[in-house]
Amino acid sequence: MSSPLGNKQNVTVFVLYLMQNVGYPMDFVTINDVIMQTDYVAYLDFAETFSMLEEGELIEKAGTNKRGEAIYTITRKGRTVVESFQGDILPSILEESLACALRYLDFSRRGTKATCRITANPSGGFDITCALTEQDVTLLSITLWADTRARAELMEAQFRRSPENVYRATLALMTGSVNYLFDS
Repeated sequence: MSSPLGNKQNVTVFVLYLMQNVGYPMDFVTINDVIMQTDYVAYLDFAETFSMLEEGELIEKAGTNKRGEAIYTITRKGRTVVESFQGDILPSILEESLACALRYLDFSRRGTKATCRITANPSGGFDITCALTEQDVTLLSITLWADTRARAELMEAQFRRSPENVYRATLALMTGSVNYLFDS
Protein backbone atom coordinates (compact mmCIF):
# COMPACT_ATOMS: atom_id res chain seq x y z
CA MET A 1 0.00 0.00 0.00
CA SER A 2 1.46 3.37 -0.96
CA SER A 3 1.30 6.49 1.17
CA PRO A 4 -1.59 8.96 0.77
CA LEU A 5 1.00 11.73 0.37
CA GLY A 6 1.94 10.29 -2.99
CA ASN A 7 5.47 10.86 -4.23
CA LYS A 8 8.76 10.29 -2.38
CA GLN A 9 9.51 14.02 -2.23
CA ASN A 10 6.33 14.62 -0.22
CA VAL A 11 7.13 11.72 2.12
CA THR A 12 10.68 13.07 2.56
CA VAL A 13 9.47 16.58 3.36
CA PHE A 14 6.78 15.20 5.68
CA VAL A 15 9.24 13.10 7.73
CA LEU A 16 11.81 15.91 7.90
CA TYR A 17 9.13 18.46 8.86
CA LEU A 18 7.98 16.35 11.78
CA MET A 19 11.55 15.62 12.93
CA GLN A 20 12.46 19.30 12.72
CA ASN A 21 9.42 20.45 14.65
CA VAL A 22 9.56 17.79 17.36
CA GLY A 23 12.86 19.44 18.17
CA TYR A 24 14.88 16.66 19.76
CA PRO A 25 16.61 13.47 18.59
CA MET A 26 14.58 10.26 18.42
CA ASP A 27 15.36 6.60 17.72
CA PHE A 28 14.07 4.88 14.57
CA VAL A 29 11.17 3.15 16.38
CA THR A 30 9.96 6.41 17.93
CA ILE A 31 10.20 8.27 14.62
CA ASN A 32 8.29 5.41 12.97
CA ASP A 33 5.63 5.48 15.70
CA VAL A 34 5.26 9.26 15.33
CA ILE A 35 4.90 8.97 11.55
CA MET A 36 2.44 6.06 11.79
CA GLN A 37 0.17 8.09 14.11
CA THR A 38 -0.62 10.42 11.22
CA ASP A 39 -1.95 7.81 8.75
CA TYR A 40 -0.34 9.75 5.88
CA VAL A 41 2.71 7.52 5.31
CA ALA A 42 2.78 3.74 4.90
CA TYR A 43 5.45 1.84 6.84
CA LEU A 44 7.35 0.61 3.77
CA ASP A 45 7.48 4.14 2.34
CA PHE A 46 8.75 5.43 5.68
CA ALA A 47 11.44 2.76 5.99
CA GLU A 48 12.66 3.38 2.46
CA THR A 49 12.61 7.16 2.95
CA PHE A 50 14.44 6.89 6.27
CA SER A 51 17.34 5.08 4.61
CA MET A 52 17.44 7.71 1.86
CA LEU A 53 17.41 10.51 4.46
CA GLU A 54 20.42 9.01 6.21
CA GLU A 55 22.32 8.29 2.97
CA GLY A 56 21.57 11.79 1.67
CA GLU A 57 22.81 13.33 4.93
CA LEU A 58 19.44 14.93 5.62
CA ILE A 59 19.42 13.26 9.04
CA GLU A 60 22.30 12.03 11.15
CA LYS A 61 22.99 9.97 14.24
CA ALA A 62 23.11 12.17 17.32
CA GLY A 63 24.11 9.56 19.90
CA THR A 64 22.22 6.75 21.58
CA ASN A 65 19.21 6.46 23.85
CA LYS A 66 19.06 4.68 27.23
CA ARG A 67 18.63 1.32 25.45
CA GLY A 68 21.77 1.90 23.36
CA GLU A 69 19.83 2.49 20.12
CA ALA A 70 20.93 5.21 17.70
CA ILE A 71 18.99 8.46 17.89
CA TYR A 72 18.65 10.73 14.88
CA THR A 73 18.33 14.44 14.29
CA ILE A 74 17.71 16.52 11.20
CA THR A 75 20.81 18.16 9.67
CA ARG A 76 21.20 21.68 8.32
CA LYS A 77 20.83 20.19 4.83
CA GLY A 78 17.58 18.53 5.95
CA ARG A 79 16.27 21.84 7.35
CA THR A 80 16.99 23.48 4.00
CA VAL A 81 14.94 20.79 2.26
CA VAL A 82 11.99 21.45 4.59
CA GLU A 83 12.20 25.21 4.04
CA SER A 84 12.65 24.92 0.26
CA PHE A 85 10.33 22.09 -0.75
CA GLN A 86 6.94 22.04 0.90
CA GLY A 87 5.87 19.86 -2.02
CA ASP A 88 2.19 19.20 -2.57
CA ILE A 89 1.44 18.84 1.13
CA LEU A 90 -1.29 21.12 2.42
CA PRO A 91 -0.17 23.23 5.41
CA SER A 92 -3.20 21.95 7.32
CA ILE A 93 -1.95 18.36 6.91
CA LEU A 94 1.48 19.34 8.25
CA GLU A 95 -0.02 21.22 11.21
CA GLU A 96 -2.50 18.46 12.08
CA SER A 97 0.23 15.83 11.79
CA LEU A 98 2.61 17.79 14.01
CA ALA A 99 -0.08 18.19 16.68
CA CYS A 100 -0.76 14.45 16.48
CA ALA A 101 2.96 13.64 16.73
CA LEU A 102 3.52 15.93 19.72
CA ARG A 103 0.47 14.53 21.50
CA TYR A 104 1.71 10.97 20.87
CA LEU A 105 5.15 11.81 22.30
CA ASP A 106 3.65 13.59 25.31
CA PHE A 107 1.20 10.75 25.96
CA SER A 108 4.02 8.19 25.63
CA ARG A 109 6.18 9.99 28.18
CA ARG A 110 3.33 10.37 30.65
CA GLY A 111 1.86 6.91 30.08
CA THR A 112 -1.44 8.34 28.80
CA LYS A 113 -3.69 6.13 26.72
CA ALA A 114 -6.75 7.14 24.72
CA THR A 115 -9.22 4.40 23.84
CA CYS A 116 -12.51 4.48 22.01
CA ARG A 117 -14.91 1.77 20.89
CA ILE A 118 -18.27 1.60 19.18
CA THR A 119 -20.86 -1.06 20.07
CA ALA A 120 -24.38 -1.63 18.83
CA ASN A 121 -26.98 -0.60 21.40
CA PRO A 122 -29.66 -3.31 21.91
CA SER A 123 -32.35 -0.59 21.76
CA GLY A 124 -31.04 0.76 18.47
CA GLY A 125 -28.26 3.08 17.48
CA PHE A 126 -24.71 2.81 18.74
CA ASP A 127 -22.85 3.46 21.98
CA ILE A 128 -19.46 5.09 21.71
CA THR A 129 -17.28 4.71 24.78
CA CYS A 130 -14.17 6.89 25.06
CA ALA A 131 -11.63 6.83 27.85
CA LEU A 132 -8.43 8.61 28.74
CA THR A 133 -6.16 6.98 31.32
CA GLU A 134 -2.82 8.02 32.69
CA GLN A 135 -0.69 5.49 34.53
CA ASP A 136 -3.74 3.41 35.50
CA VAL A 137 -5.78 6.44 36.65
CA THR A 138 -8.95 7.06 34.65
CA LEU A 139 -9.04 10.74 33.71
CA LEU A 140 -12.16 10.44 31.55
CA SER A 141 -14.63 7.71 30.76
CA ILE A 142 -17.71 8.66 28.81
CA THR A 143 -20.33 6.77 26.84
CA LEU A 144 -22.50 8.58 24.33
CA TRP A 145 -25.29 7.32 22.10
CA ALA A 146 -25.34 7.93 18.35
CA ASP A 147 -28.28 7.26 16.07
CA THR A 148 -26.14 5.97 13.18
CA ARG A 149 -22.82 4.15 12.80
CA ALA A 150 -21.59 7.01 10.62
CA ARG A 151 -22.21 9.54 13.42
CA ALA A 152 -20.56 7.22 15.95
CA GLU A 153 -17.52 6.86 13.67
CA LEU A 154 -17.36 10.64 13.29
CA MET A 155 -17.37 11.00 17.09
CA GLU A 156 -14.71 8.33 17.43
CA ALA A 157 -12.51 10.05 14.82
CA GLN A 158 -12.84 13.39 16.62
CA PHE A 159 -11.92 11.85 19.96
CA ARG A 160 -8.89 10.07 18.46
CA ARG A 161 -7.82 13.28 16.71
CA SER A 162 -7.81 15.35 19.90
CA PRO A 163 -8.63 13.46 23.09
CA GLU A 164 -7.03 16.22 25.18
CA ASN A 165 -9.54 18.75 23.81
CA VAL A 166 -12.47 16.45 24.57
CA TYR A 167 -11.10 16.03 28.11
CA ARG A 168 -10.54 19.77 28.62
CA ALA A 169 -13.99 20.66 27.26
CA THR A 170 -15.72 18.02 29.40
CA LEU A 171 -13.81 19.19 32.48
CA ALA A 172 -14.70 22.81 31.72
CA LEU A 173 -18.39 21.99 31.32
CA MET A 174 -18.47 19.83 34.45
CA THR A 175 -16.76 22.49 36.58
CA GLY A 176 -18.69 25.43 35.12
CA SER A 177 -15.60 26.96 33.53
CA VAL A 178 -17.26 27.41 30.16
CA ASN A 179 -14.87 30.23 29.23
CA TYR A 180 -12.61 27.41 28.03
CA LEU A 181 -14.93 26.93 25.08
CA PHE A 182 -14.48 30.57 24.04
CA ASP A 183 -10.71 30.78 24.74
CA SER A 184 -9.71 28.00 22.31
